[in-house]
Order: sequence, then structure tokens, then C-alpha cells
Amino acid sequence: MIATTNLAKEYGARVLFAEVTLQLNAGSRYGLVGANGSGKTTLMRILAGDEGASEGTVTLAKRARIGVLRQDRFLDDQAIILDLAMRGDAVVSDALAEQRRITDGETPREDVDGVDAGMADATRLAELEDLIAAHDGYTLEARASEVLEGLAIPTRLHRAPLSTLSGGFKLRVLLAQVLVGGVDVLLLDEPTNHLDILTIRWLEKFLEGYAGCAVIISHDQRFLDNVTSHTLDVDYGTITLYTGNYSAAVIEKQAARARKETGVARAEEEIARKRAFVERFGAKNTKATQAQSRLKQIARIEVEELVASSRRTPHLRVTPERPSGREVLELAGVSKSYGDNRVLTDVSLLVRRGERVGIIGPNGLGKSTLLRIVVERLAADAGRVRWGHEVRVGYFPQDHRELLDDPEATPLQILTALCPGESPTTVRGQLGRVLFSGEEVDKRVALLSGGEAARLIFAILSVQKPNVLVLDEPTNHLDLEAIHALCEAVKSYAGTVIFVSHDRWFVSQLATRIVELTADGPRDFPGTYSEYLARCGDDHLDADAVASKAQQQRRGADPAAGSSWEDQKKRRNRIAQLPKQRDRLLAQIEAAETRKKAITDLYADAGFFQRAGMAEIEALVKEQAELSPRIDAWMAEWEALEREIAALGDD
Repeated sequence: MIATTNLAKEYGARVLFAEVTLQLNAGSRYGLVGANGSGKTTLMRILAGDEGASEGTVTLAKRARIGVLRQDRFLDDQAIILDLAMRGDAVVSDALAEQRRITDGETPREDVDGVDAGMADATRLAELEDLIAAHDGYTLEARASEVLEGLAIPTRLHRAPLSTLSGGFKLRVLLAQVLVGGVDVLLLDEPTNHLDILTIRWLEKFLEGYAGCAVIISHDQRFLDNVTSHTLDVDYGTITLYTGNYSAAVIEKQAARARKETGVARAEEEIARKRAFVERFGAKNTKATQAQSRLKQIARIEVEELVASSRRTPHLRVTPERPSGREVLELAGVSKSYGDNRVLTDVSLLVRRGERVGIIGPNGLGKSTLLRIVVERLAADAGRVRWGHEVRVGYFPQDHRELLDDPEATPLQILTALCPGESPTTVRGQLGRVLFSGEEVDKRVALLSGGEAARLIFAILSVQKPNVLVLDEPTNHLDLEAIHALCEAVKSYAGTVIFVSHDRWFVSQLATRIVELTADGPRDFPGTYSEYLARCGDDHLDADAVASKAQQQRRGADPAAGSSWEDQKKRRNRIAQLPKQRDRLLAQIEAAETRKKAITDLYADAGFFQRAGMAEIEALVKEQAELSPRIDAWMAEWEALEREIAALGDD
């Protein structure tokens, strides 16, 4: 479908990638990953024909059509939403428009060379009819409506102008336009931006059924794992193709790097041994011949030069100056409307010290609004917000300009002002931990990229030392390395965390409690994201199913005090069975983790990939990929059992 040969791209002395030869096939979905600034979007632009390569060629299959989602493209605000989506299939859309103009008499013709104008129109209409039928054109409107619905743009708005929608939903129309096109190649640059969890899930299902070739840039690890069949990794000055999703590619990449490092270490050890022999015996006549032989052997040993990785991982760490009281935050009846649009209704919540509360739900239901009310940057229409004793709040806004409000300030100036009495070396050290070095510390805020601004805010939080973190979409603009670093920082954080995120991997790693905002009000789920999904039975987060199952679970966990003798007997039996179930689960978890480690050890074996066949390798990759969600599910079940054991033991 798409082939590249010796592709290279450089800007002056900076080489993004070189010697890239790839074959991208129909039916495969390629995750394009790499550090921010490594060249992912540049490669996408080259494949789309928007930018030329420095060297090499890109070959596209004959008559193949390409659909491109660009982050810098804008649509006409006065255009009708459904029409914009239908324009994704340009062939059919143009044919339908011309057909409409002819039948409405909007394109008057004159007789030419004796040919009657009416006859010419009839001939052209027949041609258009054939063209539209050949491209399944009469279903275009239905297909466009279905995609818009899937992206949470309701039918009642489909014939409204684009200006009706907010900025994030306008970008969904742009995505819909690309998906409706029926193209052979999809090039999607961050398609999950501005999507909520529900629409990301819909997009996953759409892409799973896509028959063409898709190349997808995303920093959402779970989205990549669920959608992609291959991974294109931009690193080490080139682009490497791995079979498997992102998680499988990480394992294979680490194993390949480990093999190279082992080979280099062995070669260097061999050289060192031979050189030691030469230095020790080179001056002796009886050993001179052997010493010369060793020197020749050294000259023949090739030591591969290991190119440094472009991946950089920030050191993100926030340490509270002192702990808060046990009850951290109380919301009572908080409501908020914007004109006639009511986004929050009677939100009541009590957050205790040490909880990590993940707030999820569709866009437009007030998640960010709730956080802004919580940190007192926005007034509620009704209700009360009360912070607990000794609470010190650190806030990460979705719009970085809320905190970085001076466009002329520099990271060094901002952090120096927050660290009175600290030496410039100490301040620069804090900035260095979040990857600001050299002249970067004097870069004006107005010129910072989204990722740089996010890292600067984390540096600010680290010196403020809050005991409560309120984070609004903190993974936006971060690359995968920074997202993993942030995840580890929050896991090790000793305070309380309240966060909004559409990144399901991030939520699944951190949340100990889920609050879902729905049109009917908030639903509070006391458990992890994995438990939440287990109760739902699907990743689509169907609100009614969640509520029903959560209610059933609460009924099943009610204490048996005051119940009948039969109920008490069942309770005693349950108490006796729970430890056995827990032990069985722990044994399953331990066996699965042991198997995962065994597979990883196989990958690290120097000769494994030479000995093993492709079928064996693919089977191992698949097995390891299946083990992770299985372990997560068992862990969630084990944690639920532990809580039930504790609850029954307290009765």
C-alpha cells in the first residue's frame, strides 16, 4: 500500500531519521511512536505528500486514496456539519453536488456544435449516476450521520452550522470527515485529542473494522494497544518496524537493545583481554609473535557503535511539606450552568486523605468545570466547597495559561520567584529534572510547546510541595515517557489526588476511586478502574449498566446484622470461602507473573531470536500480551476480596 526506500529527513545539521525502508500493507494498523520532536508528524507529512524528504522515495499503490487528519487544519464555521462530514468522500460529494446543480437548473447550458443542451445534461446525469452508484454514494449521508453520532455529535445538530459547536467538537467533525471518506490509507495525527473515554472506545471499534492501511500517532497507550497491529518506533536516528501493539513493541525493543549492549560488552571484554596480553608480554621475545597475533585479532573485532536514544524521561516528583487532615475535601450540592446549559447538578462528594479520585465521563458534562470550582477559580451557582484541615492544593489546569499567565516570563524566572533564597544552581537543577537545560531555561513562556509547558507546571508543583494534587487532563501534550514518569510520580505521592483524564491506561494505573459524571448526576464508584470495567462488562462505560451492577454489588456486600438465621449461615459460609478464593487468586497471579518473567528472560537470551521461528515468537508475544489484562483482572478481584474480608471481619 505504502513503501518507503532509504527515506531520510534532516533540518540543517539535525537528522531526524535516515535509511528508512518500510512496507506498510492494507489490513494493518501502525502505531507511530517516539519522543516529542523526534519526527513523527514530519514522517506523517512526508507520507501524505505535504512535505518532501531529504533523501529516498515514498511509493503509493496505484489509485489509492489517502485520508489525513491534520492537527493544524480548520473548517468553515458557516458550513453545515453534515455537509462537512460528507466532503470526506470527495468523489461522491462532488458528484452529488453537480447532480444537484444540474437538476435544479443552476448550471444553464447553451447548445454546442449542434448538441442539444438538454441532451448534454441528461448524458452528464447518467455519468454521475453511474459514478455515485459505483462508490455506494447514496449511503454517504447515512454513513456520515453514523460517524458523527459515534463521535457524540447528536442528530439534531447535523444540519446546523459548524459555529454551533465548541472547539473540541469542531475537531471531531474534522475527524469524521476523514473517517467518512472511504479511503484506502488513513493517516491520523493524535485522533484521540479532545475525545472523551466513550468516543475513544467508539473510534477503537471503528478502526478495528477498517480494511485499509492506517498509520496512527498517539500518546494514549491503551488506545495503541487496543487498535494497532504493528508499531513504527522513531528512535536512534531511524524508524524501526515491530510486529505487535505498543506493549509488545516495547518488550521487543528492550530485548533488541539488550542483545546489542551484551554484544558490545562481550567485544569490549575480548579486546581488553587481548590488549592486556599484549601489554604484559609484548616486550618478551618468546611471546612477540603471539602478541602480534593478538593485535591483529583486536583489529578484526568490530564493536558496534550504539546510537543514543532520543527518548528522554523527566524526573517528576512531588513531596508534600506536611500531611493534611483526614477529611480533605467536601462538596455539598454543587451546581453550575452556563446560560441554559446546566453542566453540574447537585454534586456532593467527600474525599479522604490518600485517595486518588479519577473523574471520568463524556465531554460537556462539567469535569473541568468541577475542578475549577474545587480550586476556587470559578464560582458555583449553588452548593458549598469546603477544604479540610492543613490542606495545601497544587493545581494542574488543562489550559496551561491559567498558571503560566505571563507570556514574557521564562522557566528560570518563574521557578526563581518560587524559590526565594535558593541558589541559581539549585533552581537550574529543578528545571533540569523536567528536561530544561542550557538555553531552554531562558525560553519565553509564549514559545513553549504544550509538553514543555506541562513539564514546567510539574516543576512548579515540586517546589510548592502541596499535599493535594488537582490535575485536569495532565497527560495532554506529554509523550509516552513523560506519561509513564508522571504515573510513577503520582503512585509514589504521599498526598491526595483528584484528577480528570481521558487516558484509560493512566486512569487504570492510578485511580482508587471512580466518579463518573453523567447527565443524571454523579455516580461514585469505590474501587479501581479495572473493577469498574469488570462490573460494566465492557469498556464502553455504559452508564445504566454501571449503575445497575454497582447497586447489585452494594446489595451483595451489605452486612448481615439483624438478618435471618439462614442469612447468617450464608454469611458464615462466605467468610469461610473468601480466604480460599483469595489464596487461589494469589496463586494464579503468581503463576502468571512468573510466566511473564520467563518470556521476558527468553527475549533477553542472546541466541533466542536466532533459534526461534517466527511462529514461536508471535505466539510468545501474543501470550504475554494476554497475560497483562488477565493479571490486572485477577488483581482487581483479589483487592475486592480483601476489602470484603476486611468488611466482614469488622462486623
